[in-house]
Amino acid sequence: MTKKLKIAFQGEPGANSHIAIVEAYPDAEPMPCATFEDALAAISSGEADLGMIPIENSVAGRVADIHHLLPASGLFIVGEYFLPIRHQLMAIKGTKLEDIKSVESHVHALGQCRRVIRKLGIRPIVAADTAGSARDISERKDKGVAAIASRLAAEIYGLDILAEDIEDEAHNTTRFVMLAREANWAKPGAGPLVTTFVFRVRNLPAALYKALGGFATNGVNMTKLESYMVDGNFFATQFYSDVDGHPEDRGLAFALEELKFFSRELRIIGVYPAHPFRATFSEKAAE
Repeated sequence: MTKKLKIAFQGEPGANSHIAIVEAYPDAEPMPCATFEDALAAISSGEADLGMIPIENSVAGRVADIHHLLPASGLFIVGEYFLPIRHQLMAIKGTKLEDIKSVESHVHALGQCRRVIRKLGIRPIVAADTAGSARDISERKDKGVAAIASRLAAEIYGLDILAEDIEDEAHNTTRFVMLAREANWAKPGAGPLVTTFVFRVRNLPAALYKALGGFATNGVNMTKLESYMVDGNFFATQFYSDVDGHPEDRGLAFALEELKFFSRELRIIGVYPAHPFRATFSEKAAE
């Protein structure tokens, strides 16, 4: 009998990360973890085979903790998954919309459903996560309190959905990365690929400009570049980047070589297939 793949995620059963696991790995065993640190530790220790970790959302922006935790974790990105986020307003059975006085959820979920919250005139209360809010209200049995969570969470915790798909933006999508203990680079030429790396430039004038020049001159498409402080030091900045292609591709190889010359540190943390959702990205043509 084949052992089930165990995949760690942050949150409680019914969280969006749980849904991403069910969709991407239908036969896997989802492993809920209280914090991102716990999820990464489970992968590092071998308790989990993989992790499904959100890294950015099209409405809320980056999931800040991950950009600090991922480079330090020693883990590698082996894949990505894009999940359209659909928020449901739910409460204990028998509740009517007019009964609700407050709504609880993760800060991002509340921010992504501002219009409905304002229209209903209910008080938003920040909680640790979406599925945890659903579990909490199911246990409290208070008809005055609702939660914003997934359809799966409503099923798991026996709640009624009072309003469906209440997110403000239809494009609301979260990008997840799949993390593993070992690097597992995709093969060159195996369809569209993404290379993710972190680097720190030397503390010299125009160092970042010079470091990135090779990507422009070699025609490499950089789809993400983010900076964040290292160890709370205002002058020590680390950059996190995604580019199209494989490090063995001629253009990207030259670009990385140039980047390395101007950097104090450069580490590739993943070379993996681009998710099909990326094909839907397009620049709107100028009018």
